Amino acid sequence: MSKKVIAMLAMASLFIVATGCSNKEANSNKTSVASKVEVDTTITLGDTIVVDGEGVVVEKNKVTINSSGTYSISGTLRDGQIEVNAGDEDNVQLILNGVNITNSTSSGIYVANSKNTYVILEDGTSNEVTDGENYIFEDISTDEPNAAIFSKSDLFISGTGSLKVNAKYNNGITSKDDLEIADGTISIDSVADGIRGRDSITISSGNIIINSQGDGMKSNNDEDTEKGYVLIEGGTINITSGEDGIQAETVATITGGDITINSGGGNENTSKVHSDFRGFGKTQGAAVEQDEEIDTTSTKAIKAAVNVKIDGGNININSADDSIHSNDKVEINGGTINIISGDDGIHADSIIDINKGDIIIVKSYEGIEAETININDGNIKVTASDDGINASGGNDGSSINGRPGQNNFASAGKGTININGGKIVVDASGDGLDANGSIYMKDGTVIVNGPEDNGNGSLDYDGEFQITGGLLIASGSSGMAQSPSETSSQNSINIFSAIQANTLVRVEDSSGNEVVTFVSSKNVQSVVISSANIKIGETYKVYTGGTSTGSVNDGIYSEGSYSDGTELENFTVSGVVTNIGQVTGGFGGPGAGIPGQGEFPGGEMPKRP
Repeated sequence: MSKKVIAMLAMASLFIVATGCSNKEANSNKTSVASKVEVDTTITLGDTIVVDGEGVVVEKNKVTINSSGTYSISGTLRDGQIEVNAGDEDNVQLILNGVNITNSTSSGIYVANSKNTYVILEDGTSNEVTDGENYIFEDISTDEPNAAIFSKSDLFISGTGSLKVNAKYNNGITSKDDLEIADGTISIDSVADGIRGRDSITISSGNIIINSQGDGMKSNNDEDTEKGYVLIEGGTINITSGEDGIQAETVATITGGDITINSGGGNENTSKVHSDFRGFGKTQGAAVEQDEEIDTTSTKAIKAAVNVKIDGGNININSADDSIHSNDKVEINGGTINIISGDDGIHADSIIDINKGDIIIVKSYEGIEAETININDGNIKVTASDDGINASGGNDGSSINGRPGQNNFASAGKGTININGGKIVVDASGDGLDANGSIYMKDGTVIVNGPEDNGNGSLDYDGEFQITGGLLIASGSSGMAQSPSETSSQNSINIFSAIQANTLVRVEDSSGNEVVTFVSSKNVQSVVISSANIKIGETYKVYTGGTSTGSVNDGIYSEGSYSDGTELENFTVSGVVTNIGQVTGGFGGPGAGIPGQGEFPGGEMPKRP
């Protein structure tokens, strides 16, 4: 049986003893923990420390617990320490029953040795631990303990009381092994990291507030692939961190809870200056994107070297750097995620899988970025100052450990976007959907409000864009406009016309039945529409302007009646891609009216035969 399983079983048995009732009964029963646990020893702190029981040695202001048992501690300890130095197989339970511990030269609570140490916060009590700005170590060969609460053994925190930790020297709460929090109201102010569990951090419940100048939570075991993880199963967590909010050396998993993270001072304090130098036209090469790193400090919100996995929870992020970042893979299977980012909203060096969930990226440089992006379901809204969804995009120089270049993509030209379902709404000032390879769409709804300048396009791919199902509406400039590929089995039209923002575009069949009624939020010159209702050999009309009595959702109107529009063109679909109309001036911007710019010289878009 694994160490973690044994520890959790021990913790579970302790909770049964501590409560003596079911979870439901425990929530309504205000009887103290101490009254239900068989306490072996009571320790009353003060100018004179009083011990009633065994297993304790007092020397001046230092209380040493040297054997297994349950110890109830209360009172104030000025410039002293509670030390646990028990046997290798000893389980020690510390009931904090209203304590205030300060230590000017070391940890307030120090677990030097035990099998497991359990800190139980007595119901209705307030507890506080404060260390000093300068530590005095036992000898020059060690720098431990180095946190206000420090444990060399597995550390478990539970109970319904409160704990305030003031870490003036280094970290707030540190375990060299596993660290688990099952309950309690815990507030940490730290000059370095808030919570650190070298092997792992698990949060199952509780109300946790972290204000740290370093990372909020960090698990950093890089020697064992099964360790170095962070698991959040529930609770309310509020992190304000100078550096990363949550950092896992291997995997960061969130299955529930209400999580709020502000890292690095938020998006307005981004450490990167983005510049974008693009050549004229597709034939002159791809864009050269430069991300200048002003400060190498990593200020991401949720970061892992191997995998960030989100199965549930309510997550709100405001980050200076990437909001969700993995040096390998990101997997989202549920939850509600709101992101404001100074850099990428969601970034993975390798793969991003989105299978479910509500994702709103309110602000970002690039919204979703990885070499391979698979969107199978979910409701996704992305706002980006550059590319909305980018397969194999720019180089994020601040990696998991801040080593420049660690986040380079494997290779150019292999980027792939696979859309198999869900609803995706993109508002991008750069490219809307951008793949340094290919895009494949089988189902779902994709709406792109793309760029107004002609140096970018609502769709940008180097290989092919094969669409076999779903609804695609992509509006943007015409200078770099692309349509889905001829290899598609679902037909598309590309409407070229200078259309003002908030002007309706309607496509209907020869009987007047609606195919699409859409309104772009920007001035556009190209509107790509792909739908199963666009069929070869049938005749359609395109109108601009007018009004609709239908309800509008993300720019698409449903039901209602359309009237007073101006007919742009009457056309018959004769192939997989049909171009309609032309742009004769448009709205300007880079590349407007320049011969050879974009796909159609001179800005005039020829109709397909």
